Order: sequence, then C-alpha cells, then structure tokens
Amino acid sequence: MSKLGQLGAKLHRGDVSYDFIGHRKLWFSVSAILVIVSLAGLFARGLALGIEFKGGVEYQAKVKVTSDTVQNFTDAVKATNAKDLGDPVVTTIGDGSVRVQTKPLGQDDIAKVRAAVAKEAGVPIEQVTSQQIGASWGQQIANKAILALIVFLVLVFAVIWLYFREPKASMAAIIALIHDVTITVGIYAIIGFDVTPATVIGVLTILGYSLYDTVVVFDKVRENTRGITGSNRYTYSDATNLAVNQTVVRSINTTITALLPVGAILVVGTVVLGTGPLKDLSLALFVGIAVGAYSSIFIAPALLAVFKEREPGMQALHRRVMAKRAQTAAAGTPAPAVATAGAGAVAARTAVQDKPRKQDRPAGTAPTPASRPMKATAAGRPQPSRKPRSKRGK
Repeated sequence: MSKLGQLGAKLHRGDVSYDFIGHRKLWFSVSAILVIVSLAGLFARGLALGIEFKGGVEYQAKVKVTSDTVQNFTDAVKATNAKDLGDPVVTTIGDGSVRVQTKPLGQDDIAKVRAAVAKEAGVPIEQVTSQQIGASWGQQIANKAILALIVFLVLVFAVIWLYFREPKASMAAIIALIHDVTITVGIYAIIGFDVTPATVIGVLTILGYSLYDTVVVFDKVRENTRGITGSNRYTYSDATNLAVNQTVVRSINTTITALLPVGAILVVGTVVLGTGPLKDLSLALFVGIAVGAYSSIFIAPALLAVFKEREPGMQALHRRVMAKRAQTAAAGTPAPAVATAGAGAVAARTAVQDKPRKQDRPAGTAPTPASRPMKATAAGRPQPSRKPRSKRGK
C-alpha cells in the first residue's frame, strides 16, 4: 500500500487526525480574504464580457487552417485600425473555416474588416459572411444564466434538506456554493478572461462538482453523529472532524484526478490556441474544482458544526463531554483523543481479542479424558464400562 493509502487508512480508523474543525477560524479568515479580493476585483475591473453578452460583429470565411491561421487573421484585422476595434477574437472551426469577432463597429469599419478577412483568406469578399449581434441577445443569455443559478440553488437546498432531514446542512452547502462562485467569478475579473457562454457552462458545472464533494462529507458526518446525544464521549464538532479526516484523502485524490486533464485543456486553450471556448471553459472548471475541494473540506463541515453546536441538545452534550474530560484529567487518566470516535471501537475489539481465554491448556498437550470407569478387553485396550440398563438410576 502507498504512503498516501496508509495515511488514508489511519485517518479513517482515527489513529491519526488533524483538527480541521478546531481551526475553523483560520479557514473562515482565509475564505473571507479570498472573497473580499474577488469582490474588489469584480467591482474595480468588472467582467470582460464576450460578444455574446455585449454585442458586436462576427465574420466567417472558408480557409485552410494552419498553425498560423489565428495569428495571421488577428494581425490582418488589427491592421485595419478600425475605430473601437479592440482585440479581435479569432477562432478556427474545424479544418476549413475561421471566425473573427469584434466589438460593435460602424458600417464603414465593418466593410474594412470584412475586406481584410477576405484578403487574408484569399477568397472574394462576397464569400465572407458578417452579422451584427445585438446586446439584447446577450442580455437574454445573462438573464437565463442567473435564473438557472437561482433554480439550481433552490433545488439543492430542498434536496439536501430532504436527504439529510437537516436544514442546517442545506444552509452550509448553499453558503459553500456561493463562496465557490464568488471566488471563481472574481478570479475571472482579475485575470481579464472574456466571459462567454462557455464560462457560464463551466460555472454551472463546478457547482455540481462542489456539491457532490460536500454531500459525501455530510453523509459521513451523519453516520458518525447518529445517536450522539445519548453518549458523553464526543461532541458534534469532534464527530464532524472525524468525518472530514475519514474523507480528506478521497477528496484530494478526486480533485487531483480532475484537475490534471482540466489543467491540460487550460494550457492548450491559453498557450496553443490563444483564444476560444476551450480557454474560457477550462479556466472556470480549474478554478472552480480547486475552490470547491477547499470549501468541501474546510468550509462546509465547519459551518455545519457551528450551526449544530448552537442547538440546546448539542450544547448540553458539549457540557457533559467537557465535564467528563475534566474529571478524567483530574483523576490522572488520559482522556480520549478528539476526532477519534472510530478508534474506541477498534481498541475495544483489540482488548477483547487479546484477553486470554479461561483455562487455556498448555500448547502441545492432549485434552484430559473424562473420568469414567474403564475395563480391559481381550485386545488389551481399556474400554469404558457401563452398568446394565436394569441397574441404571439406582
């Protein structure tokens, strides 16, 4: 077994643990800083909306695509010096077409750019199609994306409430999701990548990924806290911390496995292609997956523990556990380790198995035969003798 696998087994049994819940103030502080920086970047720089959201002009022409096609068409369009041209977005469609997108232009500038695209493609200007995309269409996309996000959050809240029978779990999961979306959108604003429909798809995808990881942790929390109020050994935070320790290696493995291919797509879309939907989609996925894994380990379980510890029953359990630990410490016996709720049962089973059995006979000795009257037979071997049936019981 690998070292990471051995560590995961020890964490699951409770032999080794890290106090994730006990350091929740640190995690909350880190998240607060990330959210503030993201919001500052969002309000200071704003989002670089793509042509689909703010409108513009799109050109398309047939051309044999090569490795220099994107750069050649970008230089050709910039050479027109059209007013308010900005940076054109050039993407290839398969092996035989190229698409150029610009900001809204005047009619004269549209004709100039169209002629430049035709000249670079080596085709007549009539074979270059151009269409203007209005901002109203982009506004419809934005409104539908916001509506989809709201419906998603409402359904998530209801499903988690029904599954765990616990509204506080729904609240913790929703706050973690909002945390993930805010940081992802803020990083988009700081880096300056264009927000396109591919970005919207990526954001909605990471919501599902983050939620899946959070539900796995919450399910382990429910398993560890079932009937916890009937004992006085562990608090709700202790059992929650054990659940995080039991699932942290799985979360790390899943996250790394997901980030590797997404990171490769991000490198290809940014370095090789330079622009296009691959870059927009992969950045949203990469940032969202990383932030979602962080929130499912450090934020969502800690929020759930904070919410549950405010309940009167959990507060009474906390007082009993603290009183027992104080009494144990005063007696001079070691108190049970925090976040090792699963280790107690293992130790108990080990103690039972190691306890010597009563009247164990020495190794290599035969069992003592029962003391019954014996008599010799013709073969010379002793045989047990029995009374006649008529004299039994007398």
